[in-house]
Amino acid sequence: MDVENANCKVRVSQCTDMEVIPIKRPLKITHEITGLEKLVEELHKVFSNERVNVQEVQSLMAGYKSDPKDWKKYAKFDRFRYTRNLVDSGNGAFNIMVLCWGPGHASAIHDHADSHCFMKLLHGSLEEVRYDWPSTVEPEVRRVQKNNNVQPCCCSGSDKEIVDKMADLDMSCQNDRCPNFGRKIDEYRNGENDKCNEEDGLDFEQMEEIGRTKLEVNDVCYINDALGLHRMENPSHVDSAVSLHLYCPPFDSCRVFDARTGKPTQVKVTFWSVNGKKVKKVIAANEIVDSQ
Repeated sequence: MDVENANCKVRVSQCTDMEVIPIKRPLKITHEITGLEKLVEELHKVFSNERVNVQEVQSLMAGYKSDPKDWKKYAKFDRFRYTRNLVDSGNGAFNIMVLCWGPGHASAIHDHADSHCFMKLLHGSLEEVRYDWPSTVEPEVRRVQKNNNVQPCCCSGSDKEIVDKMADLDMSCQNDRCPNFGRKIDEYRNGENDKCNEEDGLDFEQMEEIGRTKLEVNDVCYINDALGLHRMENPSHVDSAVSLHLYCPPFDSCRVFDARTGKPTQVKVTFWSVNGKKVKKVIAANEIVDSQ
């Protein structure tokens, strides 16, 4: 399932109508969009449809050329951590926000709660660092893919490592033809088997980096849980950075991951400002979000 070409506006795991044409690089810009307000207007039109094509949204965001006078009122910085500033709530189908990064600011490694994530750089530069999922945690989209296809055999990739561990612990159902095999794998990955977590050490697994991309002004990128996890960081110790993010559908919590152990923690995500106005009381996200 080619989730980068998802033709839907629901959770990534629910996307079933997919285009077979691969995404073209660089993205084709069909028309230039003058102003951030115009971009938001165009996005509302796109998301008013029952189905939305990922590449079309990317092209729209690429068609807008960053101009500080458009987004300056949303650019609210904090001395200690990056901020999330809501621009438009997208009638519940999406939300779009400006993120402000001070020198050296970075996010934790995080997932996207089974949503589509688009990002455009407005100012400065950022580095995206992508990670593979820990073998003990499985995103919903991969679970659905697995359930909709033939059960992987016991000698495939990380499943083989898990099966070997299960065998070492004298666990039953090590054969992929056993009807309980898939359930056992799921229980093991999701930490439901206490014996495994206590004895095998797999819950202490350093995160594996799978790629780095430097983003410059007007660059656009896309990620979802099927493509991996990521963290964003401002590599400059002098200059700030500003980025535009669109999430479809919106979410108010996600999981962050410890880089040393792969352990996930559910956290709330909050806004520093809404429509250019500082939120009077910002509920602080778990400090782990900004500590890695």
